[in-house]
Amino acid sequence: MVDVGGKDQQIRTAIAEGAIYMQSETLKLIRENQIKKGDALTVAEIAGIQAAKKTHDLIPLCHPLQISCVEVTTEPFSLKGKHGIIIRSVVKCRGRTGVEMEALTAVSVALLTVYDMCKAADKDMKIDNIRLIEKKKE
Repeated sequence: MVDVGGKDQQIRTAIAEGAIYMQSETLKLIRENQIKKGDALTVAEIAGIQAAKKTHDLIPLCHPLQISCVEVTTEPFSLKGKHGIIIRSVVKCRGRTGVEMEALTAVSVALLTVYDMCKAADKDMKIDNIRLIEKKKE
């Protein structure tokens, strides 16, 4: 684990995003809350928040952080014949190291949750383009 003890405490923010692509019928089931396992979007958002808080347990050598805010949002889309959900996370803390791993973990687990909840309805879903959008310190 990297020694961050000499760094100044700063407000740190990270934003991450990713997408899951699916059949239009699957997206319709999600929008109408007809997925057999329940409300896929709400469950994914909660799963992402929990994942951000547990990142240090999941990824070796990540520091446990006092996260002050985790937001996970889901945005269904249908555009140019593609259908799916974009998931975005915003993670903040006041600390000595950044929160980009927490933001990326939140998005990843939220996407996996949608996949898990919808896999019975759609065998061809694809998770794609998980990435860090922004990180900053103040």
